[in-house]
Amino acid sequence: MKKITTKTALITGALGGIGKSICKVFDEDGWTVIGTDIRMQGQAPHCHVAMHIDLDKLCKDNIYKEDIFHEIISKTDKLDVLVNNAAVQLLSATNELKLEDWYETMNINLTAPMLLSQLFLPMLKKSNGSIVNIASIHQQLTKPRFVSYATSKSALVGLTKAMAVDLQGSVRVNCISPAAIGTDMLRAGFNNDEMAISALGRLHPVQRIGYPEEVAKLALFLASEEAKFINGANLQLDGGISSVLHDL
Repeated sequence: MKKITTKTALITGALGGIGKSICKVFDEDGWTVIGTDIRMQGQAPHCHVAMHIDLDKLCKDNIYKEDIFHEIISKTDKLDVLVNNAAVQLLSATNELKLEDWYETMNINLTAPMLLSQLFLPMLKKSNGSIVNIASIHQQLTKPRFVSYATSKSALVGLTKAMAVDLQGSVRVNCISPAAIGTDMLRAGFNNDEMAISALGRLHPVQRIGYPEEVAKLALFLASEEAKFINGANLQLDGGISSVLHDL
């Protein structure tokens, strides 16, 4: 039976592989879900409110930012958790990196989480709520051509810790750093080659890649009453791969 709660979650990147699972898990736990995505058109599964938001524009246009804020507060008078899940992954070698791609990556992956946290801080303080940032294993371990993405995710972990200290317990701020998660984006990166994806899974000590639902359930836990003593944490949801030494 579906739980009934009066809590509200704002989740960005609601149409992505992980975002859809986060919305689903919070909805099934009885939360009111406000889902946002740049691709949003009309309604979306497990979103009570579905909104089109361009996070890159949010970082550049103060009028747009204020319009988005007022649109959201017109739909809810409370907020218990902000899940900064939306991200862009623009790959390029260092010597080929375009400045506009760097700025877009930083805006969406780092600056937007900060601005949304700032915008909704009064509501989150009022509910003694929390912020959950979705980072990546690339904040610690990365690969060639991930310069912008890895930098943005490293900074997002730093932002998480700094905000947790700065807010002094009025709003908890935590981070999840997943390793390989079975999303359409990951599969596209491997050209949907199931043999390559299976080989990737075997690199993880658990012998598989992760499921979007596992990220979603951890986000729900971090937003719950049971996690009230967890603050400023970066939880590595990585199947043990960050403990593996490759020496061949």
